[in-house]
Amino acid sequence: MSEEVLTIEYEFKLRDGKMKQFSVRLQKPSLEFISENTTTVRQWTKLEHHQCSNCPLSPATHPHCPIAANLVDIIESFKDSISIEEADITIRSESRTYNKRSTVQYGIGSLMGLYMVTSGCPIMDKLRPMVYTHLPFSSLEETLYRATSMYLFAQYFRAQEGKTPDWKLEDFTKIYEDIATVNQSFTKRLLSINPRDASLNALVGLDCFASAAAFAGIEDYVKEFEPLFEAYLQKGDTLRLSRPQKK
Repeated sequence: MSEEVLTIEYEFKLRDGKMKQFSVRLQKPSLEFISENTTTVRQWTKLEHHQCSNCPLSPATHPHCPIAANLVDIIESFKDSISIEEADITIRSESRTYNKRSTVQYGIGSLMGLYMVTSGCPIMDKLRPMVYTHLPFSSLEETLYRATSMYLFAQYFRAQEGKTPDWKLEDFTKIYEDIATVNQSFTKRLLSINPRDASLNALVGLDCFASAAAFAGIEDYVKEFEPLFEAYLQKGDTLRLSRPQKK
């Protein structure tokens, strides 16, 4: 990836004809959210306002929750929307365009997820690599496939850096336990401003995968993908990609 800006645009065409548009600008290659100077802050965005119990940030250095501060415009834009309201949702990135007629909460959830993993939260940052293959409207199975692939890719880089890799996915669940805590605390943060249910249910939808990954045996989920890799599991290791060098 070159040093430039990646822009992902979300467009909601509501049933009454109103249009809501959001442009998410990310700095390559880190894919960190580029905050505009006009970013709005509110009382409910202060770090200590329902601060996550596992948050490593300090109010002295981060007076506002980085996720909350970046989500103000979205939350306020949809504060009067209900979950089941339908919209034509279009998402554009540099590689492709997605279109779907769906409920507002579905699109909000995808957009909120994008902000949450790129805003600089130390807990959510671990999911930022998934933005490289941002997949709106993904199923639970697609999310699991991408999440475990990302995690194992991270272990390769850990090994390259001389760190201990976790090839057995032993710490995968811990990451999602932390993320589930963030989601639950952020729900309390939103409840404090009493929005209508679209934003809240969007966050609940985001938490479904985190909770499933945190409290279920990941091995059982991953096992379902094993038949896809039959070519790598042939008896006799006939497809071995590298062979020992002759001495």
